Amino acid sequence: MNKAFQRSDRVAEQIRRDLAVLVQTEVKDPRVGMISLTSVELTPDYAHAKVYFTTMDVEHLKDIQTGLKRASGFLRRELGRRIKIHTLPELHFIYDASLERGASLTDLIN
Repeated sequence: MNKAFQRSDRVAEQIRRDLAVLVQTEVKDPRVGMISLTSVELTPDYAHAKVYFTTMDVEHLKDIQTGLKRASGFLRRELGRRIKIHTLPELHFIYDASLERGASLTDLIN
């Protein structure tokens, strides 16, 4: 019997919520700017986390990704202070283009 929400789903959602707060309040890198974290995928051993984000500032996407990569160590350390799990995942930030694809499909339909 498959449970509706497994522990990894709950941990991933908690990581997303805490990272969203940390990015908005603690990251001082001006390259990061305004981003929204859409989802987090954890590996089964919790060693790695793919953190999907979106932004309206697509022209500076490379700068945003560079800023997030540089801040990943700080974010991981602060996340460790908030979440008590055995293995704290390494953070990998990936741009989520689903909003752009959805908007372009809506334009095509209209």
